[in-house]
Amino acid sequence: MTAVPETPSAPIPTAPTSTNKRLVLLLMAVTSVGYVCRVAVTVVAPNMMKEFGLTQAQMGTVFSAFLVGYTFFQIPSGGLADRVSARRIFLVLCAGWALLTALTALVGWRGFGLAMVIPQLWLIRALFGVVAAPTYPTSGRTIAITMPPRLQARANSLVLASVGVGSAVTPLLLAPITGHYGWRMALGVAALLGVVAGVLWWRFGPREFHSREISNEPPAANNSAPTASPAASPQPLRSPSFWFLSASYLLQGYLGYIFVFWFYLYLVQVRHFEVLKAASFTALPWIATMFAIPLGGVLSDAAVTRWGATWGRRSVPLAALCAAAIFLVIGARTPNPMVAVAALTTCTVLVLCTEGPFWATMTQLSGEHSGIAGGTMNFGSNLGGMVSPALTPWLAERIGWGTALSLTAAGAIVAGLLWLGVNIHVASDAFVRGRVETSAE
Repeated sequence: MTAVPETPSAPIPTAPTSTNKRLVLLLMAVTSVGYVCRVAVTVVAPNMMKEFGLTQAQMGTVFSAFLVGYTFFQIPSGGLADRVSARRIFLVLCAGWALLTALTALVGWRGFGLAMVIPQLWLIRALFGVVAAPTYPTSGRTIAITMPPRLQARANSLVLASVGVGSAVTPLLLAPITGHYGWRMALGVAALLGVVAGVLWWRFGPREFHSREISNEPPAANNSAPTASPAASPQPLRSPSFWFLSASYLLQGYLGYIFVFWFYLYLVQVRHFEVLKAASFTALPWIATMFAIPLGGVLSDAAVTRWGATWGRRSVPLAALCAAAIFLVIGARTPNPMVAVAALTTCTVLVLCTEGPFWATMTQLSGEHSGIAGGTMNFGSNLGGMVSPALTPWLAERIGWGTALSLTAAGAIVAGLLWLGVNIHVASDAFVRGRVETSAE
């Protein structure tokens, strides 16, 4: 692993300021709206499929089109995050989310372009992926330069809880609108939320957060406590630990995206739940995830304080991903639909509670290069996610949903074990101990 430079390019904050705390909450709100716009199409998908006569496999290609754009623009968007301010990036993202969600609502409107519905959806969803790509690399880099490493897991996890917030709110909000007013109106409401998010970011977003910020906290009494970013490498992409981390995130993404895109349809079309009942059950794992993702970050930060940087960051993903595999097999194999819902909900929560540790480890390994490193890591996750929405129903048609999901469980175990190859430089342990000793004085 590349050695840590003795003289850092800039000091890091030692404690979160009130401004940084508000920034994290604003990032969480805006990214949650982005996620609503992103997954809105999965809630209205049954109605779209019925209107246009689409099969599960065809709808799966539409879902995957988003991930083509999203995945292959992760690395460029990470480089963009290292060069352009978060304020400018998120203003463009909010405008793009609103516009492309509205365009999706206009597909096939009044019979226009019915013969080209699939190509239109492919194009819109691929462009949506391109626009959404900078979301988490930008937020991850912003956290890396504004929050101390010992708090980065919980800060990242609060922002990444947008996955749970968006996924929980979307079916509860849009399924009733779809039932009463149609799927186009539901997408119109999602687009309006994107406009609101843009206004909020324009009004309250930071004017500039691009270089490393220094905390307003006065210097600690113990001047021996290190202030350098503990494991930030000037070339993080050359670190073996980074690639173990990215490989694990690839497999975690493969599993996670099955739930993002297919959980609702699985309950409706395989387990035969009514639409509104399925919407409620689909919301369950995401409601739980709103609390589980931040909890995973808190536990990871606490584990770092107790066991040091390496085993502290390993502990939550290693245990959670292996346990998720067990619940996935139970959910796939049980004949009882309610047991399946409970097991698959638990599996989803366990998979997604690892988000904070993944991103905190990435920022500790990468420091001010967290834009390109986060984009690269997220590229791997979404490469797995790009394949799973199309491959999973294809396998299910041939070997059944039970067997297809059971095979996926093996990948979850491998994802957990790959964390054994992730090592954070020993300076991190000194950093954490220094912070603990300082706070005790």
